[in-house]
Amino acid sequence: MERKKVVIAGGGISGLTAAYYLQKEIREKQLPIDVQLYEASNHLGGKIDTVKRDGFTIERGPDSFLERKKSATRLAREVGLEDKLVPNGTGQAYILVKDKLHKMPSGSFMGIPTRIRPFLFSSLFTPAGKVRAALDLVKSKQPIEGDQSLGLFFRRRLGNQVVDNLIEPLLSGIYAGDIDDLSLQATFPNFYQLEQEHGSLIKGLRKTVPKPPKNKPKPSMFRTFEDGLQSLVDAIEGQLKPESIHKNVGIDHIEKKSEGYHVLLSDGSVEKADAVIAAVPYFAAQRMLSQYDFMDTLKELKATSVANVAMAFDASAIKKDVDGTGFVVSRNSRFRITACTWTHKKWPHSTPEGKVMLRCYVGKPNDQEVVDLSDEEITEIALHDLNQIMKISDQPEFSIVTRWYDSMPQYTVGHKDRIRQVTEQMNRQLPGVYLAGASYEGIGLPDCIDQGEAAVEQVLEHLNL
Repeated sequence: MERKKVVIAGGGISGLTAAYYLQKEIREKQLPIDVQLYEASNHLGGKIDTVKRDGFTIERGPDSFLERKKSATRLAREVGLEDKLVPNGTGQAYILVKDKLHKMPSGSFMGIPTRIRPFLFSSLFTPAGKVRAALDLVKSKQPIEGDQSLGLFFRRRLGNQVVDNLIEPLLSGIYAGDIDDLSLQATFPNFYQLEQEHGSLIKGLRKTVPKPPKNKPKPSMFRTFEDGLQSLVDAIEGQLKPESIHKNVGIDHIEKKSEGYHVLLSDGSVEKADAVIAAVPYFAAQRMLSQYDFMDTLKELKATSVANVAMAFDASAIKKDVDGTGFVVSRNSRFRITACTWTHKKWPHSTPEGKVMLRCYVGKPNDQEVVDLSDEEITEIALHDLNQIMKISDQPEFSIVTRWYDSMPQYTVGHKDRIRQVTEQMNRQLPGVYLAGASYEGIGLPDCIDQGEAAVEQVLEHLNL
């Protein structure tokens, strides 16, 4: 049987997953396929980047993944890391509203109340705000054709106050975007289904969300690895054939030919391929396939830039501590940071005894210029804001600032339709070329892993193997 060649563009977690599962299929089924992965930088893992320093384990990108999405745990098990998985430390989380920390109401799911009592006693809302949110219990459902923004949907159900003081900070913390622009169908279509089926978000969640066990600690929602997320990337790379991985070589252009695809590499050479997995951001995919007009739809996609600063202290430097794991910041605050994780409490394994690690994030959609400030300026902004609620007497023992430019995909209203239009045209005009990654079908690690696996299935179907 004639050997086939599959080229993977991009060595982030989606591309690595695709390479891993494709090589696994080749090995187990003795398939006649050669796989080549090209990564433009010298780093595999995309935004996953772990730094070890002075006994600290510091994540420059994501710090964990959702435990309930099983593909990441399954992949960890397959590459021999299951015994290295650790849960997050649980504790009180806060929301900063009008320059004051408020406890996250217990019994809420993504900011939507499932228990009435904690919500009624929360300091986050005025009596009028609580009454307005309670109207969700009686407000009629509103069937809507097509998409709508998260903000519009939640404001209609629960009112502006709950959205601005609770839901927006939580969801903006996930997507680094403006919920009045973000798509409901591309991010949380389940909430629309709850409204349609139960006539109320609160009623729907109370019926569908499992009740936590009484008199037991809050279960951990997130997982990471003892040695950081980079250890997952390294373990996957260790499973791949070394000759199949090419760092510092990008893909400039992909063109359909009668016998397959010509893939022009950044070093000037051409690779011939029978199938291509473009596990790259939307703007890179559009550039690689710019001669195909339907790819211009990807130009309508957006991404924001963010930065974070991790700061290490001796515990004695924190003169006024807050008992909790961190906080997110509402839009109606003067703070320039958008969130802060007390990493030494959320991930105790990451910080030496007697030390403190604080990780702050900057880069609101309307404050993108902060990302371009110097390391010293970003650190100073974070310290200034933190000292409004804590009391820190010393400068950090060290700080690490990381900038991620155009790295947070924005699933704006109509996102699913745009992606569907592009993939349908790709299937017609570019059979054997597939998209995968955070720009398209989900931004979390498990979502990207799922997309890498799905691309492998599509490739094997295309090759009739």
